[in-house]
Amino acid sequence: MTPSERYRAQLLEAFPPRAAAEGWTRQAFLAAAADAGLSEGAALLACPKAELDLADASADRADAAMLARLSSLALSDMKVRARVKAAVLARLEAQAPHKDAARAMARMLARRPGEAVRLLWRTADRIWRALGDPSTDGNFYSKRAILSGVLGATYAYWHADDTPDCAPTRAFLDARIDNVMQFERLKGALKPLGGLAEGAVGFAARMRYGGR
Repeated sequence: MTPSERYRAQLLEAFPPRAAAEGWTRQAFLAAAADAGLSEGAALLACPKAELDLADASADRADAAMLARLSSLALSDMKVRARVKAAVLARLEAQAPHKDAARAMARMLARRPGEAVRLLWRTADRIWRALGDPSTDGNFYSKRAILSGVLGATYAYWHADDTPDCAPTRAFLDARIDNVMQFERLKGALKPLGGLAEGAVGFAARMRYGGR
């Protein structure tokens, strides 16, 4: 592990309580560095963009935990919708120990939509790859765009859900996945009508789920 990687790991441990109390800000980032016994220079070596780079590192760590969880499941025995649900829930579980910090990160990313879209897309791409998605054509992009929308909507719902078992979030996620499956069935029904009709529905779905 390089010094910057080691410093980043220390920051990831020290930052959540600061973010929960003070917001996902540069000031909280520098305070967490001090909490971890790091100088400002060492902290910025690990995260040159301060709290923005730490958001990337936090999302990356949550993705890694999600993928580790998925690797322990018998995905081949599950239907696609069950695989997607398992992946999204595993992603939420990875952030659950620091939910208040995750809320703070979401508020920060709301002011940086480009970065929010990039992180959502990266998680969606990792999910589809973990689920063995073989697509290389237009479906590669539409699947990731739609799943990015599902992830973003579910994260937002989960942030407001303080129930012990997050049952409302699970029900919300089920409904979003139902929407996606209905769209996929509609796409299949439209294939005989040609690419123009299918493309129109694809555009409508991207608008609905926030894709590009």
